[in-house]
Amino acid sequence: MNKSDLVEVVAEKADVSKAVAEKAVSAVFEGIADALGKGDKVSLVGFGTFSVSDRSARVCRNPRTGEKINVAATKVPKFKPGKGLKDKVN
Repeated sequence: MNKSDLVEVVAEKADVSKAVAEKAVSAVFEGIADALGKGDKVSLVGFGTFSVSDRSARVCRNPRTGEKINVAATKVPKFKPGKGLKDKVN
């Protein structure tokens, strides 16, 4: 499922137009991204939790040349599914 498929499902289930559903889906994604950008955690009960994790600096190797490469520390988004989502999948 991609974003346009999700918009169609939201439009059908909420009985709204696709334009309204697209605005709603985009607003949700933007809200989650903005919160993560600030370093906040987003918890959606029954669905899961989005958070930001720190990845430390490390030395990697280029598999083609064998050359060592220094990779800087960075922050990465992380998702932990909730019980409701786990139950739906299993």
